[in-house]
Amino acid sequence: MAKAKTIFVCDACGGQQPKWQGQCPDCGAWNTLNEAAAPTRRAERAQYTGSVELTRLDRVDVARVERLGTGLGEFDRVLGGGLVPGGVVLLGGDPGIGKSTLLLRALTDLAPRVACCYVTGEESLDQIGLRAQRLGVGQVPLELLAETCVETILARVGGDRNLGVLAIDSIQTLFSEELQSAPGSVSQVRECAAQLVRFAKTRGVATLLVGHVTKEGTLAGPRVLEHMVDTVLYFESDLGSRFRIVRAVKNRFGAANEMGFFVMSEEGFREVKNPSAIFLARHSAPVPGSVTLVTREGTRPVLVEVQALVDHTQAQSPRRLAQGFDTQRLGLLLAVLHRHCGFASGDSDVFANIVGGLRVGETAADLAVALAVVSSLTERPVPQDLAVFGEIGLTGEIRPVPFGEERLAEAQKHGFKRALVPRANAPRRALGIDVVPIDRLSEALALVHAG
Repeated sequence: MAKAKTIFVCDACGGQQPKWQGQCPDCGAWNTLNEAAAPTRRAERAQYTGSVELTRLDRVDVARVERLGTGLGEFDRVLGGGLVPGGVVLLGGDPGIGKSTLLLRALTDLAPRVACCYVTGEESLDQIGLRAQRLGVGQVPLELLAETCVETILARVGGDRNLGVLAIDSIQTLFSEELQSAPGSVSQVRECAAQLVRFAKTRGVATLLVGHVTKEGTLAGPRVLEHMVDTVLYFESDLGSRFRIVRAVKNRFGAANEMGFFVMSEEGFREVKNPSAIFLARHSAPVPGSVTLVTREGTRPVLVEVQALVDHTQAQSPRRLAQGFDTQRLGLLLAVLHRHCGFASGDSDVFANIVGGLRVGETAADLAVALAVVSSLTERPVPQDLAVFGEIGLTGEIRPVPFGEERLAEAQKHGFKRALVPRANAPRRALGIDVVPIDRLSEALALVHAG
């Protein structure tokens, strides 16, 4: 009997080597190569791969592709309008944040309209039934399967030619019989994902994969996993909060960085139709260090409250801490305030926070953060009816940001009377809000202090 051929697979990057080495040649990691059986190409795989044909681009019928709405408007928004037949979606998030609950809620709405199968490798069927009963969807015709072998899963669901949606919870629990490594290893995750993606593309089945995350908050497994799928979604939020945010990090069928907002309740997820209400804390009176920012997440503007606290310190190295905002960007803004506006904070701790747990990565938040810092430093509050946005350059100029009119319309809809914006973002038509265009940061500070 011929001896099975073995290879060595890197746990860090998934690279394969013919012999063991102390350092992986692909990623440079040390002591990460582990012995595994070389994968074999079995004939049974042909039963679900289908035939391969050449097709001309001008003969592709795009009109026949119809998206599948999940019944959750916010989830459909993040997906780009719904699930695409043959598309593969990877959903990641911290343990207990609600990945399985959201998945079950979406599938139970789809099941009466299209054949769906929910495959679980982490829970028993009784546990799924109890969750469905708690959500009030226990009588939905949703197919369930408790299995962790990917070949068995594809053999079971491959015979159903009418299958429309397949959900896997989770990809880290699956294993392939072609490999001898343990479930969750880099090689197993990559091989199982490859087989599921191949099945989804050849059969036109919309596939949802739940993925575990590491302590750094990134998806566990090889980085190639995110490249293999069509859409990558992340849950964002503090586990102590009722609010959940689903962000599209990658989407081949929609806008990247699109966000969906939900509220977690005993009955499952409820959509938040007005996300600005989550992040706006209207104070009974103006308070120093609070400024309203009009940011843009995905395809819609959102109003958030930016808070800052400047406190004198006796330490030799003052702290610079930002939550929901880049800490290095905060240091840059403090340097601009000192150099061009004369506000020194070298002997003070500076803290900045985006209320509600939202992470703002765009530079349009610069002006709001700078105004909040100066407001806390001088103990002079910013007017509550003022909304701001704008990027700050190193020379103190206020640079324009995209979608200025949409941001102003959102601020006007929520009752704000004035807006401080870059001059290039001043609208050419009346929007029902008093727009104050500015060119430099010093002008903004003078206008705010003048009331």
